[in-house]
Amino acid sequence: MDETTPSPEMLPNETPVLEEEPRSGWIEEMRDAVAHAVVGMQEELRATLVAALAEGHCLLEGPPGVAKTLLVRSIAAALGGKYSRIQFTPDLMPSDVTGTGVYRPDKGQFEFKPGPIFANVLLCDEINRAPAKTQAALLEAMQEGAVTIDGQRHELPKPFLVFATQNPIEHEGTYPLPEAQLDRFLFKVLIGYPDEDVEAQLLHDVHARNATASPAELGVRAVCSPEQLVDLASQARDVEVRADLPAYVVKLLTATRTHAALQMGASPRAGVMLLRASKALALAEGRNYILPDDIKRVFLPALRHRVLLEPAEEVEGGTTDAVLHSILDSIEVPR
Repeated sequence: MDETTPSPEMLPNETPVLEEEPRSGWIEEMRDAVAHAVVGMQEELRATLVAALAEGHCLLEGPPGVAKTLLVRSIAAALGGKYSRIQFTPDLMPSDVTGTGVYRPDKGQFEFKPGPIFANVLLCDEINRAPAKTQAALLEAMQEGAVTIDGQRHELPKPFLVFATQNPIEHEGTYPLPEAQLDRFLFKVLIGYPDEDVEAQLLHDVHARNATASPAELGVRAVCSPEQLVDLASQARDVEVRADLPAYVVKLLTATRTHAALQMGASPRAGVMLLRASKALALAEGRNYILPDDIKRVFLPALRHRVLLEPAEEVEGGTTDAVLHSILDSIEVPR
């Protein structure tokens, strides 16, 4: 399977839901709101919203021109709260991201000037174009929800969600994200070219638009507030995990560590992230408990960036997604 082709990991769930726990309306409202600006991309949108419910960050990878940036801008507009965008470039400095101390002569002291990272939704556009030092400036923020400047710790607003984009094709002038940075992303979502019917609809809807119109100008309205999203994330943390499912996750993780086609398998933290994403997906589907199918549906986006393919396998045309699919098929699913 081509790495830039959308994969079927987030397929519709046919499992009946509990009527007394109708919590899936938020996802539909968000999808309806974003649809004013974005045509298609339903599964990619669902994956990014599940990541938001799980309080996780999302890496969007795809070729230029497939609306990665527009998708994030539209999600930010529908979520409400403060939105910031950083265009990552080779000369971007860490202080351009986090902020810096500015000397105030009238006060005789330095005063902290927050950078664009102080937002509820932060878009890091073409994140792999900035050098490692600047990429590392995001590590503390993504892991701890705070930044430290001149020895002072500054808390970031809640929620704090990072959406980063990168182009998998063009490598000149880029700095590949190290494993430690990749591990901070809950999901890696692949955005490929749309199907022909979707692309025809896109051309029909978009050709007469103002090229510089914002999502709000295209009709995307806020259907959520930061406080509501924090509350939903709290509900996701309370979703029940069946007693036998952690053992199932461990079998999946162990299989990634022993598979001949993988140079590096998934860590215990990957298992924690996998369960967290599964709980968020269950909440989005209107359930207060997870099923094995939830784990299977988030397995690829949660792990494809946390394992390393053997070079020989890559030369032969193998892909990480194909290996992960084979692992899912090889491990018995709990009843």
